[in-house]
Amino acid sequence: MDTFEKKMLIRQLFRNLRFFCLPMAGSRRKYIMKHQVFASCGENLFWQPRKLPSDPKCIRLGNNVVVAADVTFITHDVIYLLIDRMGKGPCREHLGCIDVGDNVFIGHGAKILDGVRIGANVIIAAGSIVTKDVPAGSVVAGVPAKVIGSFDDTVKKQLAASAEACGNSRFSEERIRDAWERFERSHAQ
Repeated sequence: MDTFEKKMLIRQLFRNLRFFCLPMAGSRRKYIMKHQVFASCGENLFWQPRKLPSDPKCIRLGNNVVVAADVTFITHDVIYLLIDRMGKGPCREHLGCIDVGDNVFIGHGAKILDGVRIGANVIIAAGSIVTKDVPAGSVVAGVPAKVIGSFDDTVKKQLAASAEACGNSRFSEERIRDAWERFERSHAQ
């Protein structure tokens, strides 16, 4: 590794450490915008993860994108090392891009693989692994992620639940009791 590569590696390590130490999603969003971390990034980003993807310039984010904690964007692999070490190479590292549309929620622990385009108005459930394009207006879940519903139906359900809880403080005892009652009713069948 030459001196330039070492300097770049050290710079990247310090950037990642500084980003990890930012306490709030809002401060991480400001950092992302100020340093133009991604290939492009729309307005109203909410970035909960405490780490940055390894190749953020291969990722485009639209407007109103919400990324929950522990989401991983995988833009490359290192399988070429195995192939080369087996004497089957030379093989080059694979690098692919990820494009996220407007009004997208990516749930906790989801993994988005390279070469994926996520359409507008999409919800990706927690723990999903997205291996192929996600059509606009859909809700996907699973390993691998598959369409399980529509964005519009999910928004309507969320708004109805919000209206039902209207007037209660965020974590009031009454609201928690209501949540348990709904849970018990749904599991009584």
